[in-house]
Amino acid sequence: MSSESTEVWTGWYRDRQGAEAIALTVAASGHKVRTRIRGVEYEGPSFGALGAADSGEALAGCVLEWDMPLPVTLDGSVGQATLSCLLAIGGPGPDGAPDRVDLSLTLHFGGAAYESGIAGGDFDEALGRIRRQLPEGAEFGQRLATSA
Repeated sequence: MSSESTEVWTGWYRDRQGAEAIALTVAASGHKVRTRIRGVEYEGPSFGALGAADSGEALAGCVLEWDMPLPVTLDGSVGQATLSCLLAIGGPGPDGAPDRVDLSLTLHFGGAAYESGIAGGDFDEALGRIRRQLPEGAEFGQRLATSA
């Protein structure tokens, strides 16, 4: 992992060979995601576009899960929320890229769960779907690495 990284979230990687704990790291610029899975470094411009750092081979046929703490401001007070992320990456297609990338986000805030539904791997779109469901006047209390 690089020293330029600013945010790290722990989670799980699962595939047919089993599960293991992972850490996802997002660079300060928000344009580079990194993780290590079974000793192999993966990086990419987004969560759904991770490839092996040495070969570029796309991460495929797996599921990644992680939680992100996220403050939410409502009526002038800040409440703590958790953004649960589930990324399902399909098997490799003819070109080696995954045949599908499905991202689902759920924000747990104020006793409610706000879900994005499946957003095709686009973090910005999924987060936007959640933002539109929040109570009037609610805002995310920090800028997320939404480009990831």
